[in-house]
Amino acid sequence: MQLSEEIKKLLEAECTFSASRSSGPGGQNVNKVNTRVELRFSVENSQLLSDKEKSILFNKLKNRINSEGELILASEAERSQLRNRVKVTVLFFELIEKALTPKKKRIRTSPTLSSRLKRLDIKKQMAEKKARRQPPKF
Repeated sequence: MQLSEEIKKLLEAECTFSASRSSGPGGQNVNKVNTRVELRFSVENSQLLSDKEKSILFNKLKNRINSEGELILASEAERSQLRNRVKVTVLFFELIEKALTPKKKRIRTSPTLSSRLKRLDIKKQMAEKKARRQPPKF
């Protein structure tokens, strides 16, 4: 399911961001600047999502949702708080879109004639190979 820009803005408004010290690159900057960004989205209390969508998110993202029903994502890959915030927001939207996209049902097909003939040909070759391993009969 592709999210529109309007829905993305409304979802982002429901998120809370917090910053903390990062353990990543940055030299001395790491010790004094809060560059790690954590995004918290309350799936239970969301006004934008329907009950069905909430249950889908709980099932598909259960490893990322805590006991209070919050989806927690963090990014500390970049040296800047702003870039980490953008990165975690993009990850959030990708996860939501992927979780809410229905899985395509597989259409069962029968093997083609050429694949069946190829399978039989390989079986004959294997049988001949194994027959050649037998001692000769007199």
